[in-house]
Amino acid sequence: MSTQTTWKTEFSAETSASVETIWEIFRDVAAWQSWNAGIESLEIDGPFASGTWFSMKPPGQDTLRSCLIEVRENECFVDETRVGELTVRVSHRIQRLGAASTRVTYSVEAEGPDAAEIGTAVSADFPEVLASLVALAEQKCNGAGNTRSA
Repeated sequence: MSTQTTWKTEFSAETSASVETIWEIFRDVAAWQSWNAGIESLEIDGPFASGTWFSMKPPGQDTLRSCLIEVRENECFVDETRVGELTVRVSHRIQRLGAASTRVTYSVEAEGPDAAEIGTAVSADFPEVLASLVALAEQKCNGAGNTRSA
């Protein structure tokens, strides 16, 4: 049954990696599929900046076209995907908690027909994706001897 509604959820993870290290990983769009199992292929049509479109293919699904609607260095990026009357916005936020701690939050907001069903499917792997992101960021920090900026 198709219903018009809004649905939201979010997941967070904390890490000892710096905000800058997380942002470096986010900006390297070509490497997303190396740490995000929910991406089979991805192509970005320009710089990692607001207004840039990208095509992403989840495993076993059709390719989706999305737009970066907000990009703020070392803070967040938000992408938006529209399929018919459904709009899905995914926010990726980075927050410095202190000298040795950073929080990364992924949130999804789906609006339109079947928003809860689609939103649940989109966010189902967020805990695993966050765990992979944090592991990669901590590996980069430990491997490169990266120090945090206060």
